[in-house]
Parts: sequence; structure tokens; C-alpha cells
Amino acid sequence: MSDTNIMSFKNFKLKPELQTAIEKAGFTEPSPIQNEAIPIILEGQDVVAQAHTGTGKTAAFGLPVLSKMQLNSGVQVIVIVPTRELAIQVSDELFRFGKVLGIRTATVYGGSSYRRQLQHIENAAIIVATPGRFLDLLQGKTTNQPLELNPQFIILDEADEMLDMGFLDDIEQIFSYMPQEKQTLLFSATMPEPIKRLAKKILKDPQYVSVTPKDNTTNTDIEQFYYVVNEGERDSAMIRLLDATDPEKAIIFCRTKKDVDLVAEFLSGVGFDAKGLHGDMDQRKRESV
Repeated sequence: MSDTNIMSFKNFKLKPELQTAIEKAGFTEPSPIQNEAIPIILEGQDVVAQAHTGTGKTAAFGLPVLSKMQLNSGVQVIVIVPTRELAIQVSDELFRFGKVLGIRTATVYGGSSYRRQLQHIENAAIIVATPGRFLDLLQGKTTNQPLELNPQFIILDEADEMLDMGFLDDIEQIFSYMPQEKQTLLFSATMPEPIKRLAKKILKDPQYVSVTPKDNTTNTDIEQFYYVVNEGERDSAMIRLLDATDPEKAIIFCRTKKDVDLVAEFLSGVGFDAKGLHGDMDQRKRESV
């Protein structure tokens, strides 16, 4: 296994253009998951990495893969993510670093034009996709022209979220369309048994990396509080909490799509700049929100 005591991005010996982009972005010291995973990925080994959201996972797989990519060779990297919003976020970050190398990304998700997404793929070296739409393209649904790809790298990001959303069968089908020779990287905040079984099926002799304490599946950098309130007092409690903390931005999670609409409407009605976001909204409105 690689030396994991690297404390500077310069020690990774990434492509010079990439190192320049890292310095321009203000990154100097790699995060723990970057420190652990980047050397292993650069060696060409498959990786199963356990790390929370917000720990620098995208750069942990993105930087070494960008450094290893051959330029002008078609689609070489496929990143599978659970949601449209994450697909856009990951694609943006990979593009930010990859543009210094002339590397383009294509983002593939439901709710947008198949034809337009296929056009973007023609000019891309990296595809960031949600499982359902990507599988549709591979199978040629609606286009009658199955998408044929021969990527060198496949990354599954937030694999446990894809499990929760029922995408594991889609992922296994996606891998049936992929070449035998490839480097596969699996990132997940937790490692339930179905994810462990999936890793055994699709990865070859992977190195296991974890920066998550075994007795704690919550990010310890986040301060947490909870309040117990009666259902009928929920709205007023929410207002008092927002007034007391006065956050610049906030996310309120709800159990159902109907609750999202009700809470957004209520907050807007009392003067907050609030918008709802859920899967029943059309893609244009989601992106606007």
C-alpha cells in the first residue's frame, strides 16, 4: 500500500497543469480521504473508500483520474451518482480542474433531452450520470442506438445512497456493458452488506480505505442539536428557530413531497425567500431553484 503520510498535493506528482489548477483553487494540504486514496488510484488499483459527504471525495477520485487520463481518446471516465443535483455538482468540479487539460465533461440525467445529452457525450472525455438515464442510453431506449463506450475508469459515488434509492440492479446492468479491463472506484459513507456484495462483484482485488470512525457514522465536524416539538407547534417552532439563528442559507428536509410544498408555501407566506425541491418538479424548475 502507498505511503499515506503525504501532506502536500505536490507529493502526488500529478500533471503540472493539474498542480497549477489545484494551487489556483487554493488547495494546499490534502484532506484525509485524498491523502489515503489518491496514491492508490495513481497506482492503478481498484478502491473501496468510506468517507462522508464534504470530506473532499470528488477531488479524491477526480484529481488522480484526471492526471492518468490520455487526452483526445473519447470517453475515458464514467462517474455514477444517485441524483441529478449531485451529477451537476460533480461534473462542475471535474470540469473546473479538467479544463486546464482540455478535458470536457457531459452530465447525463433524467428530465433532459436524450439527443442533447448524446451530443455532449460526443465531445466529452468524462460522463457524470445518474443510473437510470445512463442505462437507458446504453440500452438504446428511445434512441434505437445503444451507446457504446470503452472507459478506463468507472467511479460509483455515494453508493449507499444509490442502494437506498433502489439503483443497485441498474448499476449491475451498467457494468455488464462495461469493458473487462478498467479501474473501478467505489465511494460510500456507509458500508451495508449489499454494498459490500456489490464491491465483490464489480471490483478486482480492491484496496480498502476508510476515514470514518467505526463507532460513528456522523461527520464529527458538524455541530448538531435537536428539539422535540408537538406536531401542531412545528411551524411556529421553525420560525422561532430561523429567527434565532438567522442563517444566511438553510435546508429543511421533509418526509414527503407534499410536506415540501406545504413548508415552502408557509415560509414564503411569512416572508422567507423559500423554494421547494423534489422529484415531481420538472427539470427546468429544479435547476432554477
